Amino acid sequence: MENQEILDVFIVGGGPIGLACGIECEKAGLNYIIVEKGVLTNSLFNYPLNMTFFSTSEKLEMGNIPFMSIAHKPTRTEALEYYRRVAKTWKLKVNLYEEVKTLQKKEALFEIVTTKGIYLTRNIILATGFYDLPNLMKVPGEDLPKVTHYYKEPWPYIGQKILVVGGGNSAVDVALETWRKGAEVTMVLKDESVDPNVKYWVKPDIENRIKEGSIRAFTHSLVKEIREKEVVINTPNGEVTIENDFVLAMTGYVPNFALLDQLGVELSLDEKRQPCYDQTNQESNVPGVYLAGVVCGGLNTREFFIENSIVHAEQIVKHILGKKV
Repeated sequence: MENQEILDVFIVGGGPIGLACGIECEKAGLNYIIVEKGVLTNSLFNYPLNMTFFSTSEKLEMGNIPFMSIAHKPTRTEALEYYRRVAKTWKLKVNLYEEVKTLQKKEALFEIVTTKGIYLTRNIILATGFYDLPNLMKVPGEDLPKVTHYYKEPWPYIGQKILVVGGGNSAVDVALETWRKGAEVTMVLKDESVDPNVKYWVKPDIENRIKEGSIRAFTHSLVKEIREKEVVINTPNGEVTIENDFVLAMTGYVPNFALLDQLGVELSLDEKRQPCYDQTNQESNVPGVYLAGVVCGGLNTREFFIENSIVHAEQIVKHILGKKV
């Protein structure tokens, strides 16, 4: 440990924002490493296979590398290829399939223990995103094999009785895709209808399918219990039990609060549980610990996207360079 290399920056997360931070470190000549517990841009990899981004391709660009997509809004596959080229072109230092286990302050430095090694660094950037940790319903039966919080494609659900939980973009896409491939689809919505912020070109489609009865929807309702062959739903008219083969819980995702807690990053006391940080430079209440991307929103994961978080990278590295002067 005495002769161990000391990094200027350790970046947790190899998603688009983590890569953007790496690019800024490259520009500044900082000694850094990006560590990702899964594949490159792991969150994007976990998106549904046929997903189309809400943002246009030019708004997802970074590092002066053009993002060319066939349509105005890029697909998951196009994004995965684009960010692969970004990492390759900038020769970013990325360690894949390496998970961070512990982070702690050691005098003027931070010590980070991963599944593959131990690192010392002067600064940490948490760009962990939120797609890796599902927001659990916390109901009996949620751990059954037929329940999933991730969706890839509709083919496994042909001819099956599907329950889709949630009313956001993911839930709507899942309901429509599986229904079109022959699934019998029921939705559980906690509000009066699907989320008003659902993609404008999809919202009328799901509303019409529900209105005509092609897709059954329980509004102002919550899942109470999941059983082997059925699901119990709490509705305004009392409990309803329906036959069921698969539950697709599109209930959203949460940040990795465990890493924030280890470093002593404070969270707001309201329902957002938003980490404390300086919006001018992204530094948290812990000096040397920076937040980038959707992790800044806490449980409010709809406030930060790739397109409005890329700027975090430049703000962070500028602040780090200012401390070195």
